[in-house]
Amino acid sequence: MHVPDGFINTPVCAAAGVVAAGAVAVALRRARRELDERTAPLAGLVAAFIFAVQMLNFPVAAGTSGHLLGGALAAILVGPGTGVLCVSVVLLLQGVLFADGGLTALGVNITDMGVVTVVVAYALFRGLVKLLPRKRRSVTVAAFVSALVSVPAAAVAFTAIYAVGGTTSVPLGQVFTAMVGVHVLIGVGEALITAATVSAVLAVRPDLVYGARGLTAPLKLRVNGELVDAPASPAPTPAPAPAHRSVRALWAAGLGAALVLAGLVSFYASASPDGLEKVAADQGIDKNVRDHASADSPLADYGVSGISDPRVSGGLAGVIGVGATVAVGTGVFRVVRRRSAGGDDDRPARSSEAPRETV
Repeated sequence: MHVPDGFINTPVCAAAGVVAAGAVAVALRRARRELDERTAPLAGLVAAFIFAVQMLNFPVAAGTSGHLLGGALAAILVGPGTGVLCVSVVLLLQGVLFADGGLTALGVNITDMGVVTVVVAYALFRGLVKLLPRKRRSVTVAAFVSALVSVPAAAVAFTAIYAVGGTTSVPLGQVFTAMVGVHVLIGVGEALITAATVSAVLAVRPDLVYGARGLTAPLKLRVNGELVDAPASPAPTPAPAPAHRSVRALWAAGLGAALVLAGLVSFYASASPDGLEKVAADQGIDKNVRDHASADSPLADYGVSGISDPRVSGGLAGVIGVGATVAVGTGVFRVVRRRSAGGDDDRPARSSEAPRETV
């Protein structure tokens, strides 16, 4: 759903840039409360993983493909503020290095794919986990539903932006119907990827899933036929060394998976246009599209210039993209974490316990 230059007029792109800048500023402040010494490097990994999976377009209908947006996944794994920053880093690097998403439309893309998806997904996720039983399975179910809804929500947001600043005179009803229809299908793929990833992390290190914190159900005992809370027992002191090794192992496994997906699996991704590209071509929204300012980049269109073999070119571009994203993302989040630790650390205390099934 990367909006290129020319779909939206300059004044609305500028306004969206202001909105995106304000959202990123708020996200930076919130991220200082969300990140700690363990999750800061994992946030950079989440950004790299989103970059890698976005290269894996999957078919959703005849001649149409879709790809992960990532807002729901990032918000649930590392928090909504950090999630906005993760997606923003990905979109910035995609626009600058890979000519994917217009540079003048960067504010539109961050607002639509970074802010709307995160806000909608995380609000729905929090509501669902409060209603569902306090079990790990409920976290996965809530992740699935929130990711599914976040994609058509982004399609609605694009339609609203187009209604205000579209450069073509396509009837709004046609744009709305086409965008929402195809992105509901894409949302199913988003939901499956999000739920599978969240479930995998929950199985290994549930305490590192931001959206699962604070969901521990108290142990219940049956006394005289009634369920009562069990007496609190002193929590055992965790051994720090194994925990640190576990985080490093998770980070290495996640980075390896991202490199394999971007460097090898991406070659088999669908070549069909994604949902926005297909709707734009069918409805005539793309009549005024402009060449990308980074069209001459050596990594434009996710290939390395000078390498004729498409498998090698695309795979190498994917590996470079994952490396750049994890480096930039980890650097940004470490700086945010240091500023939090050194100053206005007004973060409320939070439980690091993993969700536990009620007995």
